[in-house]
Amino acid sequence: MMRRTTRAGWRWFRFITTHSPSRFAITVFAALVLVTTALLSLPIASADRKVTPLTDALFTAMSTICVTGLSSVDMGTHWSHFGQAVIYVGVNIGGMGALTLASMLGMVVSKRMGLRAKLMAAGDSNPLRAHGGSVNESQAVRLGEVGQLLRTVAISTVLIEAVVGLLIYPSVLAKYGWLEALWVSPMYAAMAFTNTGFTLNDGGIAVFQNDYAFMTVIMLAVIVGSVGFPVIFALSRHLFHPKKAHFFRPSTWSLHVKLTLITSGLLLVGGAAAFLVLEYDNPHTFGSMHFGDSLFQALFLSAMTRSGGFAVVDMGELYGSGTVVGSMLMFVGGGSASTAGGIKVTTLAVLALAVWSEAQGRQSVQVFGRRIPSDVQRVAVAVLAWGATIVALSTVVIAQITHAPIAQVMFDVISAFGTVGLTSGLTETLPDSALWVMAVTIFMGRVGTVTLAAAVAATSKSQLYALPVERPIVG
Repeated sequence: MMRRTTRAGWRWFRFITTHSPSRFAITVFAALVLVTTALLSLPIASADRKVTPLTDALFTAMSTICVTGLSSVDMGTHWSHFGQAVIYVGVNIGGMGALTLASMLGMVVSKRMGLRAKLMAAGDSNPLRAHGGSVNESQAVRLGEVGQLLRTVAISTVLIEAVVGLLIYPSVLAKYGWLEALWVSPMYAAMAFTNTGFTLNDGGIAVFQNDYAFMTVIMLAVIVGSVGFPVIFALSRHLFHPKKAHFFRPSTWSLHVKLTLITSGLLLVGGAAAFLVLEYDNPHTFGSMHFGDSLFQALFLSAMTRSGGFAVVDMGELYGSGTVVGSMLMFVGGGSASTAGGIKVTTLAVLALAVWSEAQGRQSVQVFGRRIPSDVQRVAVAVLAWGATIVALSTVVIAQITHAPIAQVMFDVISAFGTVGLTSGLTETLPDSALWVMAVTIFMGRVGTVTLAAAVAATSKSQLYALPVERPIVG
C-alpha cells in the first residue's frame, strides 16, 4: 500500500513538473513560500526570540519570495539577524525567479541544459513560450540563448548588487557603525535591485532622505531591476560584442527592448510630472519642500510606484488625485521577466499601439517597422482582464472584511498585486482574514497573470473546426 501511494505521488510530481512549466512555476513558488514561512516561524528568527504568529510569518514569506515589500510587522525591529538573512536570501531567489534559479542549479549539476530545462527557463523569461507554441524570431531571447540569459541573470544580480552596496556604503557608514554598515548596505542593495522595498534598519529609508547620492543610487538600482533580465541580456550582449551590433544604435535593438525602455521612460517622466503638479501644494508631501527637493522626490516616487516600494513621503497623505496616479503606475509595473510586478510595460505598450492602429483603421499593429502578431495582442488583453479582475475581487473582499475607506483598500491591493510594497498604512492594521486575501493577491501578482492563464489553459484541447461567424454589437 505504501509503495503504491509513493508511486502515485511520484507520478503526480512528474506530471506537475514536466507537463506544464506554468504549473511548475506555481508549485515552486508555493514551496519556497512554505519553506520561508517555516524559517521565519522559528524563535531564532525574531528579535525577542518568540515564535512569530503563523499569519505574520506567512505574509512576510509571501512578500519576500514575491519581492513585494508589504509587511504586517515592523520590519526594522521585529526580525533578528537570522530572520533578516532569511529575508535577504528569499528576495534574491524571488527576484531571479524560481524557474531561473532551478535551471541555473541544473546547469551547475549537469554542466549542460536539456531541452525541457531550456523550455522552462524560456517560459520564465517569456510566458508565451509556455503555451503559445513557436514564437516570433523578434523575441528578446531565443531558445538557444536561454543558457546565456541564465548566466546574465546570475552575473548581473551579483554584480549589480555588489556595486550598489559599495556605492551606498559611505552613506550608510555615516549613519551607522562600520560593522552594522556592512550588514545594512547589502540589504538595501538587494531590496533595491529586486524591487522589494523592505527597509530592515530602524527608521527606514527616511534616515537617508536628504542624502541625494544614496537616494540616486537606490533609484537607479530599482530602475535597472525593473526593466527585466531579457533587456539587460540584450543590452549587455550589444555592449560586450561591439562587432555584432552597436550599443548606442537603438535601431539594432529588438522590439521588446525598444518598447520596454521607451514605455518605462515615458512612465517615469510622466509619473514624476503628474506627482509634481498634483502634490506641489500638499503640506504633507511636497508642499513643504524647496522646488529642487520636490522635483527629485517626485522622480523618486514615480520610480518607486512602478515597483520599487521605498517611500519617503507618507503615501496615506497623498491627495486623492495623487493616490490615483500612484495606483495606475503600480498597476502597470515594470518590464517583463523583471523583478517588478504589475501587468508590465510591454502589455501597456501593445494595448496602446492596438488602440492607435484601430483608430487609424490599420489591419495590423505596426511599430518600428515590425508587426505585432494577434496572439500577442490577445495575451495583452487577457493580462489586463486578469489583473483588473484580481484587483477588483480582492478590493471588494478586503473592503467587506475591514469596512475601511475604499481608496485605502484599493491602493494597498494594487500595491500587493503589482508587488510594489507601498502602503497607505492599512496593511499593518489588517485582521488575519484580510492578510490571507492580500497574500493570495501578492502570489497571483508575482506568479503572473499570463502564467496563471497558461496553467489553466494547459489542459485545453485543440479545436480542428471553426464555427460560423456572427458579430455582436460592441461599444
